[in-house]
Amino acid sequence: MAKYKETIDLYDDAGKQLKSGVPLEKISPLVNPATRKLIDLTKRTIAVNLGGIQEGLKTGKVAKGYVLGREMNLDIIGNKDAIIAKIKEMVQVEEGDDTNIREFGGGKLILVEAPKARLEAASTYDAAITAVASATTFSLVEQFDIGAFDAAMVKAAVWGSYPHTMDLTGANVTSILSIPQNNEGLGYALRNIPVNHAVMITGKNAMQGAALSSTFEQAGMFEMGNAIGPFERAQLLTYAYQGLNANNLVYDLVKKNGASGTIGTVVQSLVERAIEDKVITPGKKGGYFQFYDTKDPMLWNAYAAAGTMAATMVNCGAGRFAQAVSSTLLYFNDLLEHETGLPGCDYGRVMGTAVGFSFFSHSIYGGGGPGIFNGNHVVTRHAAGVAIPCVVAAAALDAGTQMFSPESTSKVYGDTFGQVDVFNKPIQQIAKGV
Repeated sequence: MAKYKETIDLYDDAGKQLKSGVPLEKISPLVNPATRKLIDLTKRTIAVNLGGIQEGLKTGKVAKGYVLGREMNLDIIGNKDAIIAKIKEMVQVEEGDDTNIREFGGGKLILVEAPKARLEAASTYDAAITAVASATTFSLVEQFDIGAFDAAMVKAAVWGSYPHTMDLTGANVTSILSIPQNNEGLGYALRNIPVNHAVMITGKNAMQGAALSSTFEQAGMFEMGNAIGPFERAQLLTYAYQGLNANNLVYDLVKKNGASGTIGTVVQSLVERAIEDKVITPGKKGGYFQFYDTKDPMLWNAYAAAGTMAATMVNCGAGRFAQAVSSTLLYFNDLLEHETGLPGCDYGRVMGTAVGFSFFSHSIYGGGGPGIFNGNHVVTRHAAGVAIPCVVAAAALDAGTQMFSPESTSKVYGDTFGQVDVFNKPIQQIAKGV
């Protein structure tokens, strides 16, 4: 028996229907096998830059700087097959388990899926990156018969400056996830993924990027206890309508307003659609002002989230700039509240997030562009999984105006994780998983 009475239709990033009549719980991170696979691979998969290790050792540039006089000229790429075989042998728990290694760029980059057994026998997801980093280090030492006095350079080329720094600064092994010590509270790991990573993994496709980010963010909501009891339906609805283009709402709003629309016309389109779908109805009048009522605040919130996403795509897409995302998050919802008398997206928390975000991303403070923020950041953490996906869409539509471009911060993620279907086409994969 279905947990929730409503069903949704899932559409792709081209407005084509993928699945109809989907029970709401079928998209849950707890239920959908594609989503669970995505999260499982997020925890288990580590990118290793063998080309970067070779170049770093050749020039002596390891960790946070140069170690002159300790350069090492190792033909790592020429010996990649032997090195990859050694890494696999050491990382796997038993022959034929779910350890998997993919090669990219002629072996300069490899993607190592550590076996589930390692994570099941661990308290955190650290087990994946530490196992792969150690295996890479030892395989190089063994392959090139490195002596005790030179092994430290190999270790530094792989691990970066760890343990002198808390994280692996300057390392050539990378995970999508940050280290647990950087998570600002319980359940923040999947929300601690920078915007630019999602942009590059999905090949700068705004809707796929938003879907990937929304999946991480909403899975984070489940992990931190935000989707228990009646709140589960609230989170699933925002995930469906904003992240997975349920009932083609985001696509329709963007299509209707894309050519000549503004944030204000998206507000008009959303309100018209909400009235048409009987999500809201005209209520009392106060002078010239028409208030609206809703019998389902959670569904209204999902519509507001989809509208916020559409407004972001229309506005930031028109200008080809990511910087406008914070003001779009703020003023779309400000206009929506004034138009309806109902709360904006996430009951005001998106507006609150937007005020701090505009200051920290490119205002007087100007600490960094939108692309380096994440849902774990002190400025952008407050909205319940519905702000960061909009930032991903904006950064995907950006034409190079950011100080920190996706290519400069996250290219390795596009070259590796971006080649895996469950990461680069989440909309289609999650619909299949239904």
